[in-house]
Amino acid sequence: MATKVKSVFYCQSCGYESSKWMGQCPGCKEWNTFVEEVIKPSVTGKTSKASSARGLGAGDNVNKPMKLSEITLNEEDRYDTHIGELNRVLGGGLVKGSLTLVGGDPGIGKSTLLLQTARLLAADKRKVLYISGEESLQQIKLRANRIGEFTDNMELLCETDLGTIEETIRRHAPEVVIIDSIQTMFNENVSSAPGSVSQVRESTGVLMRIGKQLGISIFIVGHVTKEGTVAGPRVLEHMVDTVLYFEGDRHASYRILRAVKNRFGSTNEIGVFEMRSEGLVEVENPSEFMLEGKPENASGSVVTCSVEGTRPILIEIQALVSHTNFNFPRRQANGTDYNKVNLLMAVMEKRVGLELSSYDCYINLAGGMKLIEPALDLSMCMAIVSSFRNRPIPDDVIAFGEVGLSGEVRSVNMPDVRISEAQRLGFKTCIVPKAVADKYKKSFKGIELIGVSSVQEAVSMIK
Repeated sequence: MATKVKSVFYCQSCGYESSKWMGQCPGCKEWNTFVEEVIKPSVTGKTSKASSARGLGAGDNVNKPMKLSEITLNEEDRYDTHIGELNRVLGGGLVKGSLTLVGGDPGIGKSTLLLQTARLLAADKRKVLYISGEESLQQIKLRANRIGEFTDNMELLCETDLGTIEETIRRHAPEVVIIDSIQTMFNENVSSAPGSVSQVRESTGVLMRIGKQLGISIFIVGHVTKEGTVAGPRVLEHMVDTVLYFEGDRHASYRILRAVKNRFGSTNEIGVFEMRSEGLVEVENPSEFMLEGKPENASGSVVTCSVEGTRPILIEIQALVSHTNFNFPRRQANGTDYNKVNLLMAVMEKRVGLELSSYDCYINLAGGMKLIEPALDLSMCMAIVSSFRNRPIPDDVIAFGEVGLSGEVRSVNMPDVRISEAQRLGFKTCIVPKAVADKYKKSFKGIELIGVSSVQEAVSMIK
């Protein structure tokens, strides 16, 4: 009997599946993103029947449940990538047999970072295989010459056929494999075109099986959509062990590497890099880097401290408040949540009594950082009031704290780490929630802790 061929429609943006074509995707609300793909049914469901027919017992090749007390924990076998910022984001190094997805905008530096990682691993006598489906061998060599000298432990392969790639990996048995990019890989068992939902999902599944079976650490590069997420089905991020995103403006010099998923470490760590002619260079002290060029005695400027994972980062928040020329004031936020800015302005208008409804407001996080931490609330309020009153905040003052709808200032996590970082960089005054000031006032010498219980108390200092 001939098998029946089934057609399924997938959304190319989010992977939503439907039995018929639709103009707008119910999942991501995008228009004209559905494509038709043919699904070939596979023969399943026979293993259990055959096993029961043969009379297999409970202990014959069958997984058995185990008690927690019977499970032993072993430290993961990790490779040192010799890039400190990358090691930090990965949780201490590259885990053997792991599958890591690296996403980011075009030209942000994904291939450059992985090529630098391959160079350092090869210099550490690790066997590395770099597989490219987008660039020729000559193009990769031109980029490699700008980075530095490579050893013979790294080999290059330009191929998109996943069958050939699997055969090459099994034959050469490298320790680390880099796939650039997953959207160019082609599995001949899938009838759809490269880059489609089915191709990306099946190709990732094959690579995951190879990595787990042979203990090979695999990096795969993923293109991103206009929203900044990895193109293809959402299940792609669920399949891999680690998801890393490269953030930042491609025209700026800095880059932020952020872990949004990590089965072997924290998901809050970030790595900071600077793009130079010789490649990506680590920024070991991001606070000093972010505060470079800060104007002196300028209204609407205040420094705050954010914590990403275990790393405190000082960053300048800039605000510009000006009278609007339109019926509706304009509000714009660069680097933080636009809705948060509207909320804080409503709090200050209601609780502080500032008439901000007829003023435009622009918020910018200097350096291009993207942060939505609640600890930035107090500093944003002070920057807005400073610009509104045209009164500068002293350059040696730093502020952090969460602001509630009643105007109260709440405590945030890891305040001692934030205060220590501010003191290390020479700040003399720290405006913090009152509970934090009462707890740590005796612990820090050389920096004055001013505790505030409401946003009214904080903005009253701006005269």
